[in-house]
Order: sequence, then C-alpha cells, then structure tokens
Amino acid sequence: MRDAKHLNRRAWHIFSPMTTSEYATPAENKFSSSDVAAILREQNWHTSELTPKQSTWCEHAATLLGPQSADRPAFENLLKLIFHYDAQEILSQVDSHATLSRYAARDALRQLASLLLDPAPLTSDRFHEVIDAMKANLDIRGRELFQTVRLSLAGRPGEGDLDRVILLLDEAAAANFATPVKSARNRIIEFCAALD
Repeated sequence: MRDAKHLNRRAWHIFSPMTTSEYATPAENKFSSSDVAAILREQNWHTSELTPKQSTWCEHAATLLGPQSADRPAFENLLKLIFHYDAQEILSQVDSHATLSRYAARDALRQLASLLLDPAPLTSDRFHEVIDAMKANLDIRGRELFQTVRLSLAGRPGEGDLDRVILLLDEAAAANFATPVKSARNRIIEFCAALD
C-alpha cells in the first residue's frame, strides 16, 4: 500500500501543474481495489479469480485513478482507456487531428516513439525520464507536449488524469488479464503505424 501511495503522490508531482497546497491535499478517493475488480468483471476484462499480481494492479489503479474520478462512470471511463485501445479509432476523432496539427506535435510523436522502443517497462521513473528527454530535445512544453503523449498512449488528449492511465499500462499488460492490455511500447508502435 505504501508503494501505491508513493506512486500516486509522485505521479501528481511529476505530471500535474499543481500548486504546493494542492499537492499536499489530494482529492478524496472514493474507490478501492474491490471497485476495480468489480468493474473488470462487469466489463468482462477479467473473468476468473485475480492473481496476486492482478490484485496489486487493482490496488494501484484505485490509488491512481480514484482521486481523479468524481463518480463511478468517470472511474470506469478511465479504466476503459487501459483495456481498450485502437489507434485507427483514435485517429478518426476530430480532437486527434486538432492535437496532431499543433506546432511540433509530429516531432513529439517521433521522439516519444524513439524513447519507447526500448522494451523496458514504463514505470513512473522511466516516464519521468522520457518526459525530461522530450523537454530537452523539443521546442515545446506543457499542453502541446503532454497532449501528444496522452493522445498516443491513453487514446485522447485530455488532462493530467490520463498520465495516471499511462502509468498503469505496462503493469496491466504484465498482469495478464482476460482482455490483454497493450503496453505503452505496443501502443506507440500501433499509433505511428496507423498514421501512415
């Protein structure tokens, strides 16, 4: 549990434009790992008994996504981004074209793809390194950078809650749920291939 809280706190600190007071008082979490497990069953994303690895992932998912969700449908929508990813479908959306038409968005996408080709899991620390490398090598910051990352990995441009979705991808992929989860590496490869 301590690791999940540390991951949650670190994710807020790294990716959200929060003030110190906002960082000190995170939003209330209305959801637990049992809520995650119930949604997995309801959506047929997992149908059998959870393994210890899957249970740990459910706890991380509740810790990271719970405070970002005002209600159960919002919580379920964030979980859906983990279990459903189709680059062709994503690229058919108007928001996707708007995001990719921004200054240096294609450069950010190429840089992200290059950094994620290494098959090492995308942990919080590695994600921080990837973002730092992108900031150092690109002429964009903030919204322009993050929306391209979020679109290609989480499936929509959105806000900081999507960074937490991204942090859960590789762990979910390794947990072998009934519905396979595409890793960050697999998502960026699929996304870039769909652009051609």
